[in-house]
Amino acid sequence: MVGGVPAAPEHHATVRHRAAVLAGYQGDPVSAREALRDPHPRVRAAALGALARCDQLDTATIRTALADVDPGVRRRAITLAIDRPEIDLVTWLSDPDNTVIEQVAWACGERPAGAAAVDALTHLVFEHTEPLVREAAVAALGSLGDDRGLDAILHACTDRAPVRRRAVLALAPFDTPAVREMLRIARNDRDWQVRQSAEDLATIMAIDEDDH
Repeated sequence: MVGGVPAAPEHHATVRHRAAVLAGYQGDPVSAREALRDPHPRVRAAALGALARCDQLDTATIRTALADVDPGVRRRAITLAIDRPEIDLVTWLSDPDNTVIEQVAWACGERPAGAAAVDALTHLVFEHTEPLVREAAVAALGSLGDDRGLDAILHACTDRAPVRRRAVLALAPFDTPAVREMLRIARNDRDWQVRQSAEDLATIMAIDEDDH
């Protein structure tokens, strides 16, 4: 139920979802905007994409979608907000849903590095309890390549294996003694993917096994 209106049967939602998607391809922003009020979140998310395809997606609509009760709608809005610098994505790095935080972290990595984003991503790497969030945050820090995030990336190289894999790759923009030392350690990691990534990056950086 959304706004006191009971949701229609799922097969009806599928039809409305298809119509919302088609509105974008048919250049029908009126129908797309009507779909923003649909009780089903999948239809509302499709409506956002349709408006973007019609070049009728304004910042106010994205902001409204970012406050949607459904995480899927918020994730779609985050994707569409990347090229809207007036929308501060950092705010949503504290979203109650971890899948939204993961999406926001990725989106932050697609924007120019800002101190607030780097600080927030660093906090996630050190403090968040969900490995997928830490993985997304460290990947974003690597994409940003900002020196302020390096300590967090080095820290993530000692996290769980999936996080370590991302963290080793995130070291690519940096070349410091600490990075070279971490790559030497990672080349002997118990996870073969970590070892392979470290080996590949060490080769690019011309780091020998006995390079001290």
